[in-house]
Amino acid sequence: MILMDEPCSALDPHATFTIEALIHELKQRYAIVIVTHNMQQAGRVADSTAFMLDGELIEHAPTNKIFTAPKDERTERYVSGKFG
Repeated sequence: MILMDEPCSALDPHATFTIEALIHELKQRYAIVIVTHNMQQAGRVADSTAFMLDGELIEHAPTNKIFTAPKDERTERYVSGKFG
C-alpha cells in the first residue's frame, strides 16, 4: 500500500503529469490512497473516491459516480465547488 498526502501540491503541470503517470503505473501492483483537495486530479487518477467532511465519511463510490451523480447533497456541493 502506498499512502500519498497531496502528492502534487505546489508542482508545475509537467511534474504533476509525471507523478500522475507514475500513479497509474503503480496502481496496477499496489493499493494507493491519495488525500487531495484537487478535484481535477482526483478525477484523473482515482478509481474510487471517498468524500469526508469534519472527520466523517459522507460518501464513497466509483469516482465517476461521485463526480456525476453523488448521493449526498454535501458531496455534490463540494465537487461542484459550491463550498470547500
